[in-house]
Amino acid sequence: MKELFIAVLALLISNLSGCATMIHASDSNSAARPQTLYETHLIDAENGTALSVESLVQRIASADVVVIGEYHGHQAAHLLQSQIQSALYRQQPLQVLSMEQFTFDNQPAIDAYLSGKTGETEMIEDSSAWDNYRASYRPLVEFARQHGLPVIAANAPAAIVRCVGRTGPGYLERLPAADRAQLPDNAFMDTPAYREKFTAAISSSHGAADDAMRKRMNNTYKAQLLRDNTMASRILAARGAHPGHQIVHTTGTFHSEGHLGTVAMLRQRAPEVSVTVISPVVWPADEESAPFYENRNNGDFLYFIQPLPEEFLDEEREHKAMSARFRRPAEDTCQGDST
Repeated sequence: MKELFIAVLALLISNLSGCATMIHASDSNSAARPQTLYETHLIDAENGTALSVESLVQRIASADVVVIGEYHGHQAAHLLQSQIQSALYRQQPLQVLSMEQFTFDNQPAIDAYLSGKTGETEMIEDSSAWDNYRASYRPLVEFARQHGLPVIAANAPAAIVRCVGRTGPGYLERLPAADRAQLPDNAFMDTPAYREKFTAAISSSHGAADDAMRKRMNNTYKAQLLRDNTMASRILAARGAHPGHQIVHTTGTFHSEGHLGTVAMLRQRAPEVSVTVISPVVWPADEESAPFYENRNNGDFLYFIQPLPEEFLDEEREHKAMSARFRRPAEDTCQGDST
């Protein structure tokens, strides 16, 4: 049972990184329902005005950091990211691509590929790229490679994140000094609104929690904060390494929605940096979804997308799949792991 809980919690936090908000169709006069899974409809979140990609980038060309939230694996989100990346480049060719989808311990593998020392499959293997790299992120990296732009592996190392989630934030103190030095100062910096959002998301899936579950949930939250603070730190380091460049950062929308997560950490660490947030909103399949004006604060700009198909309708099959997906390898251990 404990293994199932861990699998469910792990899947939930994975999904939190890319979950999307629903909108009531009748509350937006400027957008129609997207007709395909590739289609997006952009709007200004302040007033609901419909925008083209070109008109959007004219408004955000001067931003220091542009954060494009995504619903992981959604074709429309990834197509829009590529369109914004190239359109922004035409406005501001000094550009850096920063990605949640790679961890910073794999930066050498990214750099080797960009410099022509390795091929794509070698890079994918060496960087532990996500399974959907070719379908979702190849266009972004290839645009950067073809134009000689830096690509920043922004996320925290997966093994460290997993161990913080299992054993708590104290795990960082057991790391070798050289490993700890690569992580950001104040690695678990937080905001009350983000904790509230995270707690609400967890509670909606798991209901009331006992003390043991609350401890595991808190550790999972700390792992989430480690990701956010690491990404914020890496973005700021990229700004220092590439003065005058605009940073385009791709991430699951939970890390940026509502200007929380990574965005809030950016603002706490560097208040002078201007950040624009573009967030996905899933067009509703029914009439029970939250209205537009309740979601307008999710970002500076929103884009509507179709919902993806349900993965499972059979709960037993879903539980088996989650358990298999997050089963811990025999060699995957944490120092002092008591779970």
